[in-house]
Amino acid sequence: MADTGYPAHGVIHRPKKLLPAVLFAATVITTVIAGALYTGADILTNPYDITRGIPFSAALLVILGTHEMGHYIASRRHGVATTLPVFIPGPPLPPMIGTFGAVIKLKSPIMTRDALVDIGAAGPLAGFAVALAATVIGLEYSTIIPAPHMEDTLALGNSLIFRLLTYAVVGPVPEGKEVMLHPVAFAGWIGFFVTAMNLLPIGQLDGGHIVYAIVGRRHKIFSIAMVGVLVILGILAWPGWLVWALLITIVGMWHPPVQDRQTPMDRRRKVICALSLLAFILTFMPTPFYII
Repeated sequence: MADTGYPAHGVIHRPKKLLPAVLFAATVITTVIAGALYTGADILTNPYDITRGIPFSAALLVILGTHEMGHYIASRRHGVATTLPVFIPGPPLPPMIGTFGAVIKLKSPIMTRDALVDIGAAGPLAGFAVALAATVIGLEYSTIIPAPHMEDTLALGNSLIFRLLTYAVVGPVPEGKEVMLHPVAFAGWIGFFVTAMNLLPIGQLDGGHIVYAIVGRRHKIFSIAMVGVLVILGILAWPGWLVWALLITIVGMWHPPVQDRQTPMDRRRKVICALSLLAFILTFMPTPFYII
C-alpha cells in the first residue's frame, strides 16, 4: 500500500534502513512460526519443525515485498521520494498469519496523472503476478481430502482467479471433498486478497490513486459511494467490510491533488488502469471468510 501525506516538494529524503531491516527480520520470524503452525507443527515439542513454516513465509514475503517494491521503483522513476518498504509483524497464532502486511510512505508530491497511475498500479499488479505464480506452484503440491464434518469452522472464500487456477491445476473437486492448500498456495490466496483490498477504489488506497487519476476532484464523491457499498456488503456478505468502511472513514477519503491536472493520461496509462480493474475483478471476494 502506498501512503501519502508528504512535506513540501524539494525536500531531500534519504530512506532510513535500520527500522525497515529490524521489522523485516521480525516479520520473517513471525511468518515462519505462522506457516509452521498452519502445517500442524508442534514447535514447542519439536522446535526443528519450525522449518516447515519457511515455504509459507518465503512465498508470502516475496508477494508482499514485490508489491511494495513496485510502488518504490515507480516512485523513484517519477522522482517521488519515498521510504523503503516497511513490513509490519503480527501475531503468528491462528487465524493470524504473522504479519499485518507492508507499507511505504511517499515523501514528496506526485506531479502528474501518469505518475499517479504508475505508482498506484505498480504495487498491486506486481504483487498479483507473483501471487499468480505462487498459487500455481502451491496448488501443484496441494491435496484433495474428505471435507471435514466440523461445525463453526473458518473457511476461505474463492476469488474468480483462485477458482480458475484451482480448476486448471487440481481439476474438478469431487462432491464431499475439498482442497487442502499447500502453504505456498495459501500464501498465494493471501496475495490475491491483499491485491483486492489495495485496489479498492477509495481514499488513498492504490485503487484510490487510480480513480483520482481518472475522475480528478470527483474522487471524494466516488469514495463516499464506495464506502456505502462496503457497508452493504458488510451487512449482506462479510462483517469485516463494516470494519474497513469505518477505518477508511476515520483515515479519510480525501486525496492530495496532483500538480498537473490538465495533461490527460496517455494510452499506456489507460491500459494500466484497465489491467488494474481486471485484477480487482479477478481477486475481489464479497465473502473472503465464512463460518461453516
